[in-house]
Parts: sequence; C-alpha cells; structure tokens
Amino acid sequence: MAAGTKATELRELNDEDLVAKLREAKEELFNLRFQAATGQLENHGRLKSVRKDIARIYTLMRERELGIETVESA
Repeated sequence: MAAGTKATELRELNDEDLVAKLREAKEELFNLRFQAATGQLENHGRLKSVRKDIARIYTLMRERELGIETVESA
C-alpha cells in the first residue's frame, strides 16, 4: 500500500478489491510490528499511517454497508 492512501482512491475500488487492500494492510502492519519488536524498524511513522489506512478502509466498508456511500461505476 502506498504511504497514506487517500479515501478518494479507495472509493474507486469495488468491494473485493477493498477487502484485498485491507488484507494487505493488516499483513503489512503485522510485519511492521514484528520489526518494531525486534528493533529492526527504521520508520516508526509508517506504523501510524498503516493503522490509519486500515481505519479508512473499515470506514468505507461500513458506509457502503449502511448505504451512505455507493460504489461508483467506472
């Protein structure tokens, strides 16, 4: 995932792609936490940005579930 993925970029994705992005972000967060625990992490700000990306994805998924936001057809 790019550093600080924007919500507008995520809104363009369909549900399956959004779930895939979420899976990638969670895997990256796991790896970053592992690096932090072993003292190998160089960029601690990346932890914060990945957590925010995950929260952003969950927010978009919830909006779609409630019908607040619709998937834009390309």
